[in-house]
Amino acid sequence: MRHPLLILSLSLALGACVERETQPSGSEDFASYCAACHGMSGKGDGEGATALGRKPADLTQLSAKNGGVFPGTRVMAKIWGYTGAAPGRQDAGSPMPEFGPLLQGDLVPYDGGDGIATPTPVRLVQITEYLKALQE
Repeated sequence: MRHPLLILSLSLALGACVERETQPSGSEDFASYCAACHGMSGKGDGEGATALGRKPADLTQLSAKNGGVFPGTRVMAKIWGYTGAAPGRQDAGSPMPEFGPLLQGDLVPYDGGDGIATPTPVRLVQITEYLKALQE
């Protein structure tokens, strides 16, 4: 007869060896989704910027252009795609792509600065907080 404690110990040890999928950080998502146009520094100087009709926004100046307050709700709306464009279409004046993977997964309550804690995809929160940390 097998000892239940031995089986439990082996199961836990095996579970610890299994590689778990980890969620990217805000900086990793920025590097994957934003840096091509906005540059790793967020100043709008990415390699893909030259192919665009207008220079991408300098993401380090968002607070400075908003009276010293980071516009978290507006930033999320821009990334999420709630900028007035019809569903499935990007903002007519913006080359911003859709960021489907950032919008999936767990939701967390987040106040983007408007005083309203809204259920928001955690990866969207992480990238917004990363952009907040880039402010000069």
